Amino acid sequence: MTQPARRGRGSLPVWDPFRELEDLHTRMDRLMQSAFPAGAALGSAGVWAPLADIEDTEDAYLVELDLPGVDKDDITVEVTDSEIDVHGEIKEKERAGVVRRRSRHVGEFDYRTSLPPNTDTAHISAELTNGVLTVRVPKAEKGKAQRIEISG
Repeated sequence: MTQPARRGRGSLPVWDPFRELEDLHTRMDRLMQSAFPAGAALGSAGVWAPLADIEDTEDAYLVELDLPGVDKDDITVEVTDSEIDVHGEIKEKERAGVVRRRSRHVGEFDYRTSLPPNTDTAHISAELTNGVLTVRVPKAEKGKAQRIEISG
């Protein structure tokens, strides 16, 4: 009997439930944007979410958002204990000629993501370099195990 061919004998990817939730959130956003392109039903015409990556490093979470051509004064980063919110606006450029094709977003944008419980929200930093906003969310120090005396 012939055995099935095995491909990719490397290690199996690690299941990450947070990544699956983020992917589901992204797909739902795309579905809503295709169903309501102007966002009129939501009461905020033209609001969209920029593309983003979230990287889990040893000591921090890095959230990188693509915001080409946006001035840092047009971006606001707000943090609560459980969520980070980046919002702002990309302003329409004045043009001398006729626009034949438009595929870049303009108008207000809003990006939200949940934070894991092990974050240090008091020491978050943000930097805008070459059109990429990087928000660094440090991880809180893990509590050290300590032995508890039993009385009685």
